[in-house]
Amino acid sequence: MAKGKNKQGARRLNKQQLGEQLMQLFQARPNDIIDIKTIFRELHLNTHPAKLLCMDVLDDLLMDDYIIEAAQMRYQLASKSTVMEGTFKRKHNGKNTFLPDDGGEPILVAERNSLHAMDGDRVKIQMMARRRGHVREAQVTAILQRADKSFVGRLSVRKDFAFLLTEDRTLSNDIFIPKAQLKGGKDGDKVIVKIIEWPEGSKNPIGKVVEVLGKSGENETEMHAILAEFGLPYSYPKAVEEAADRIDATITPQDYAEREDFRDRVTFTIDPRDAKDFDDALSFKTVSTNSGKTLYEIGVHIADVSHYVQEGSLIDKEAIKRATSVYLVDRTIPMLPERLCNFICSLRPDEEKLCYSVIFEMNEKAEVKRWHLAHTVIKSDRRFTYEEVQALLEERHEASEEDYKQPGDHAPLPGAEFEGDKAHGLRPTEEFATELITLNRLAKLLRQRRFAAGAVDFERPEVRFDIDEKGHPIGTYYKVSKDANKLIEEFMLLANRTVAESVGRVPKGKKAKVLPYRIHEQPDQDKLMNLSQFVTKFGHKLKVTGSKQDISKNLNRLLHEVHGQKEENLVEMVALRAMMKAKYSTINIGHYGLAFDYYTHFTSPIRRYPDMMVHRLLTRYAEGGRSANQEKYEALCEQSSDMEQTAALAERASIKYKQVEFMADKLGEEFDGIISGINEFGLYVELTDSKCEGMVPLRDLDDDYYEFDERNYALVGRRHHHHYTLGDAVKVKVARANLDKKQLDFALVES
Repeated sequence: MAKGKNKQGARRLNKQQLGEQLMQLFQARPNDIIDIKTIFRELHLNTHPAKLLCMDVLDDLLMDDYIIEAAQMRYQLASKSTVMEGTFKRKHNGKNTFLPDDGGEPILVAERNSLHAMDGDRVKIQMMARRRGHVREAQVTAILQRADKSFVGRLSVRKDFAFLLTEDRTLSNDIFIPKAQLKGGKDGDKVIVKIIEWPEGSKNPIGKVVEVLGKSGENETEMHAILAEFGLPYSYPKAVEEAADRIDATITPQDYAEREDFRDRVTFTIDPRDAKDFDDALSFKTVSTNSGKTLYEIGVHIADVSHYVQEGSLIDKEAIKRATSVYLVDRTIPMLPERLCNFICSLRPDEEKLCYSVIFEMNEKAEVKRWHLAHTVIKSDRRFTYEEVQALLEERHEASEEDYKQPGDHAPLPGAEFEGDKAHGLRPTEEFATELITLNRLAKLLRQRRFAAGAVDFERPEVRFDIDEKGHPIGTYYKVSKDANKLIEEFMLLANRTVAESVGRVPKGKKAKVLPYRIHEQPDQDKLMNLSQFVTKFGHKLKVTGSKQDISKNLNRLLHEVHGQKEENLVEMVALRAMMKAKYSTINIGHYGLAFDYYTHFTSPIRRYPDMMVHRLLTRYAEGGRSANQEKYEALCEQSSDMEQTAALAERASIKYKQVEFMADKLGEEFDGIISGINEFGLYVELTDSKCEGMVPLRDLDDDYYEFDERNYALVGRRHHHHYTLGDAVKVKVARANLDKKQLDFALVES
């Protein structure tokens, strides 16, 4: 009966009364995000007028900064303090933001209220009185700690001073540099600059040159500039290299005595043609059981880097800072000194090496019957390239059907220089053919089971460049994952999953020991809904309800449907944006994309620091050691995740630079392409042959007044009704190639 009175009373609430009830609700749950359905339910708002009144009151509370909208139709009590501390994010358009330490919503800080704070500075702010109809704003009252940020750009030197011309998106004005602070930099040089002061009332910050990278346009200069732009090193500290030089690479009698000996097994590496750091190898042996059944002993052997790099050493500290090797178009910036990554630890053929190995015994159905982890000594019999193994599989008709359909998407095979019209590449090797074919068959079964369990199939070809001796791009090719790549991938995934399960999967009631996991959260539900609505424009359907496995299978079905269609690139891009980023953490939530409950990184310690952490902890636990300090390893996981993202951004910047450099030689030349993207600024066109992408700016489409049809991803002429839509074939010519901005502009020739 009382409940009924509440319902009846809710209908008669006026705006003030409902506002008081809402404030009481949020005050009672200050840390909770409360969705609109919960608000209606808890306040017994069951009628349409009551719900409309509630939405009106919520808008007022938002305007008064009493609550914030944490997500669509989800609300949370806002911070009531008008003074906060946090991080300042500078933007070149002057619409800077403040990110509170408590993780609240970003707050606008106009340039006039910024106190010349720099991007990344820790600051104190004062909330400003809010004007109705305007977003909330704050002003910086104190800079608590300056970010250690540098800027990369080109010097414009005048008689008594210079400016740094930078494409950094956090600055709206160039940096003024007094002549005494040039450090020998000349007009046109690429340099690294730090800001030393920003006087009040001055439009330009004042900086000093801390390093001269070289002349703009030179390959070495530009690659170093990209690394510097992302705060990445391009050389190794001398003290660290000297420490690596002092490492004794001798395998001692004690090493042999303490390790399992796999030197008699057929063992080989399979890597890219230009690889120098071979950190994984496979061994193969056929064994018979007492019942007469055949089993395969397959060893996944990983370079035992932690044997040589001691925790807390000079080399280890440098590896923590770097956390990953960085791969630019024309070079690798290794995590470890060259002597370690390319010589001592690299599993080079005909050399005895120390490894940490996962040894599997599998049947012909690729089912693991037994496995164990061991420190080993191996000797690789052969170094294969992916191209060699793929040639063997295709000649023996062991490759997947789709592999044969791929166009010319490989770099030239090694050995292509011998004479004769038939010399299109290295002839398939006969050596170890039986082992390779068997491993490929097992890998296919592992892959089939993985996708049946709900793994998501995102595989996009990557454009790569052939580079001459001066670093100039002279051609492009596709990097496509074929069966030879997938063979290695599946056994590395199996090893990573198996060692993660060995630590993480414990009996109920027991706590697992600390381990860095590779985790991947489920897709954002709102983004999945947006994707589902988006693909209907192209006649596709995507069901986003059901189990994790159901959603994964539906995603895979969609990706298969769009393959080869004009909307393929855009649908894949939107689908990828719905995915969360994989990262490292000691708190395991599983890996959605791989459909694994437990997963870690164990197989690449030469180029990833988390793999070194995992090696050390597995060794510690195998010897009966206690669980490691979670707080320490979680901090190392965060550092590794951050550096991984930074390295990926630098790699993409180098690819974009080489695309622009490659096309800069072809100004005025015409090419066939397809429209790969459309926005309010113009058309993105991907060239059919080279896959280089540039923009046809809207300002250059002067035959009509074009409007952006966001719903259908099209530009539509207002007068002549001409449509430019995604996937249209067009002919363009190269109009502009701006290397400083890494920007390529095309002009439309015909469509």
